Amino acid sequence: MGVKNWDAIVIGAGIVGLSLAIELNQLGLRVLVVEKGEPGREASWAAGGMLADFPLETPPLLRELATASARMYPEFVRGLEEESGLKIDLRSVGTLVLFHGETGVHRVSVGPSPATTEAYALPGPLAELEPALRAPDAAAPQFTALYAQERCVDPRHLTSAAIAAARHRGVDFSSGDPVLDVEVVNGKASGVRTSKARFAAGLVVNCAGAWAGKIPPHHFPTRPVKGQMLCVVMPEKELVRHVIRTPDVYLIPRSDGRLVIGATQEEAGFDKQAVPGTIQKLRQAALNLVPKLAEARILEAWAGLRPGTPDGLPILGATPTPGCFVATGHFRDGILLAPVTARLMSQIITGQTPQIDVLKFSASRFGS
Repeated sequence: MGVKNWDAIVIGAGIVGLSLAIELNQLGLRVLVVEKGEPGREASWAAGGMLADFPLETPPLLRELATASARMYPEFVRGLEEESGLKIDLRSVGTLVLFHGETGVHRVSVGPSPATTEAYALPGPLAELEPALRAPDAAAPQFTALYAQERCVDPRHLTSAAIAAARHRGVDFSSGDPVLDVEVVNGKASGVRTSKARFAAGLVVNCAGAWAGKIPPHHFPTRPVKGQMLCVVMPEKELVRHVIRTPDVYLIPRSDGRLVIGATQEEAGFDKQAVPGTIQKLRQAALNLVPKLAEARILEAWAGLRPGTPDGLPILGATPTPGCFVATGHFRDGILLAPVTARLMSQIITGQTPQIDVLKFSASRFGS
């Protein structure tokens, strides 16, 4: 087949790759996205969509990125909706974080500088915020409830809109054909080779998620971390109003009355099978929190593969090969970090100084 030239090739059509493709297109580059399967149907499709920016749960090195990206989200979603013509369910009700401990605790450790629980105080009585939540049992261990002003988004709406927006802008796609390697000519990236074709471009970005380490010439230390979850239809549309997170389970309500219940964290290779026994345990954990969910109808159960790294942080930036870049390893935060990743990577790729220093996320931290 003939060879068509692009300015940039993005490997991987998850939300990070899609967001970057759109960003590069907006800068005037001709962009091709190459996806091994169906665009948007891997980790992004399987995600819960919590835009978690809570010091207790965000690694200290990730907080600047997380906070910046969370602030970008309303504009990010609005832009995708306008470009795609699709509606994205972005909710701003907030998150209730429940954890075992004395209710009178003053401080919680958030890394270098502690923060008082008053900064995350509930905006009202818990029984009013979530009437269906099981009241604490006097015989059971006490728990602390904190409130975070976080948003959540439906990742399937988000990825569908991103695909449609990219196509609308003229981004090209090649799907159903995995990239075998990034081609290098005279020491510089020159395109990618798949099992069926070669695609030429002077810029290549590996956004292949859990599969990023399988694409030569650079073998990034990414691995799949399996997460199983399920979705139910609540017996009442607003039975659960807020995102609720506990050490055992999280509940993410959607505006149409669905509720996502998740998620496991398993080292199971590239196995994406949802195991009935595991799904039942998640459901039971949800029932322990909200007994009325016993009346909920199960819609779907699934598993996805988050891209993990040895230190739990993303891999961002240039590689030793000129013209070859990487943006992967976002683990549980791919949905949250997509807007800021796209912005920073587009700045790096086009030779600008990134708004946030991402040197600590360089692949070089893992050695050669």
